[in-house]
Amino acid sequence: MHILHVSTWGAVEIIKQSKYLGAPVTCEVCPHHFSLTEEDMPPFDTNWKMNPPLRTKVDVDIILAALKDGVIDCISTDHAPHATYEKDAPFDEAPFGIVGLETAVGVTLTYLTHKGILTPLETIRMMSTRPAEIFRLDAGTLKPGRTPIAQVTVIDPNIEWTFDVSKTFSKGRNSPYHGMTLRGKTMLTFSGGNVYTDALYPAERHSLRS
Repeated sequence: MHILHVSTWGAVEIIKQSKYLGAPVTCEVCPHHFSLTEEDMPPFDTNWKMNPPLRTKVDVDIILAALKDGVIDCISTDHAPHATYEKDAPFDEAPFGIVGLETAVGVTLTYLTHKGILTPLETIRMMSTRPAEIFRLDAGTLKPGRTPIAQVTVIDPNIEWTFDVSKTFSKGRNSPYHGMTLRGKTMLTFSGGNVYTDALYPAERHSLRS
């Protein structure tokens, strides 16, 4: 059994006990559930409306401890883009979900890796190798003959950049991270013989550190 989008201390405790008893259970957490709390949310801002919702600082602290202890197996985005007109509605009527693909690496490095909760290798494992193992995907490895096409991401862990929804590749603009400065970014992606680069933030590249 794989548990999606863990967000509460109660869920963490149940999963922890299940693993202790030998149950075949794995789980994942989304970046917004370890970096944001319900107190951070502006009143009735639908770009912060998600399911599960943001939780308390106590929940976040226990999730951070579970990440550090290895109770949580991997990190996922729960990427859910919506048209602006869908989110530009009364809070109760707006759909759940936020965009998360472009901020996942930056948020994870900023809130976990650079704070010593995960090592760089643990971060990579939780975002690539471990998910591939859990779902038996032919990915997440550089071993010859194991992966049919190149799937490599190059990350600068120290570059500082500010996420701007007007520059996003997604058609969705529904992100709670708009205007937030993050440390760490995906710079290049090799996939199937193609090379993809992010040319939307050229100014910030001058802040590269040795």
